[in-house]
Amino acid sequence: MSDPIVTFDEQAIRSDLKELVRQTVEDTLNGLLEEEADDLVGAERYERTAGREAYRAGHYDRKLVTTSGEVTVRMPKLKGMRFTTAIIERYRRRETSVEEAMIEMYLAGVSTRRIEDVSEALWGASVSATTVSNLNEKAFSSVEAWRSRPLTRAYPYVYVDGIYLKRAWGGAYENVSVMVAIGVNDDGYREVIGAAEGFTESGECWKGFLSWLRSRGLRGVRMFTGDKAAGMVGALAEVFPDAAYQRCTVHFYRNVFSKVPKSKRKLVAGKLKAIHAQESFEASEEKALRVAEDLEAMRLKEAAKVVREGYAETLTYTRFPVEHWRRIRTNNAIERLNREIRRRTRVVGTFPDGKSALMLVTARLKYVADSEWGSRRYLDVSLLEG
Repeated sequence: MSDPIVTFDEQAIRSDLKELVRQTVEDTLNGLLEEEADDLVGAERYERTAGREAYRAGHYDRKLVTTSGEVTVRMPKLKGMRFTTAIIERYRRRETSVEEAMIEMYLAGVSTRRIEDVSEALWGASVSATTVSNLNEKAFSSVEAWRSRPLTRAYPYVYVDGIYLKRAWGGAYENVSVMVAIGVNDDGYREVIGAAEGFTESGECWKGFLSWLRSRGLRGVRMFTGDKAAGMVGALAEVFPDAAYQRCTVHFYRNVFSKVPKSKRKLVAGKLKAIHAQESFEASEEKALRVAEDLEAMRLKEAAKVVREGYAETLTYTRFPVEHWRRIRTNNAIERLNREIRRRTRVVGTFPDGKSALMLVTARLKYVADSEWGSRRYLDVSLLEG
């Protein structure tokens, strides 16, 4: 005789567990509120003491949406004083994490109607389109204030880059650029100092972006590091004429590799890295010219031409302290941010407008900047004073 087969209703168990959690949250909140009321009154329920400051006057019910579902909170009423609680903010109808989730959905380009449906499915209570709009206007204001904050410090090193996102534009879906800048401040810590939308990485867009940074107080820049985007170098020279320009060595290598067959890229990579492994500008320049000659001998004339015409822009870092070289000759400092932006925006696909795209990018930049990324010292900037 075969053993009896045990079966269970998974959906029913999930439902029961969810209700158990919701009920536990509700009971806990109500218990905490009762404790607060007792502390304010100065006596237990029905206790008669000369030192009591107020009397109980019943309860009234409030609905509160939490991540565990909608709960009913019994708010104590007092006679002789106003009941105030530190547990639930006055007039609040949703848990903070619920509001943050709705804000993030909106920033990601989800429609307000869709957010209503999602909130109903996740938290057991829908929200109106007006509520969603009000929440996100609040979020936009906070993010925009951070994005446009005054820059009150000096930033000796600044890294700039642009990434492309797809958004609706003029009835069609096109790629637009979001230009990002991070700076190493005069204490050696990294900060996100700017993010703005530019429809292309043209000279006018870069000029507008850099001028905006300057108007907010960007000063003390000794060197910009970036790839050789169209119009970037000219805009840098025009807006910050006293700052040097360092072409990212990694992007330089990629430009050379585009002229080299795959079978020879490993060999060429070793030669290119040797250029930037030298101890001085003169040694690096000499090595670059020898590498160009080697490439010509390998019948890679186009690659040799790229090396001859571009190596000087990649050696600007040699004017600065040798301890800084490894971190200022590439755009690696900004790549962590770019990966985070791409990871977060990839799930959105196409943004409905430029505002939601820029706000989501800025919100993610702020999140990363407030994390360990911005709390670790990146460079010993005091070496610049020597």
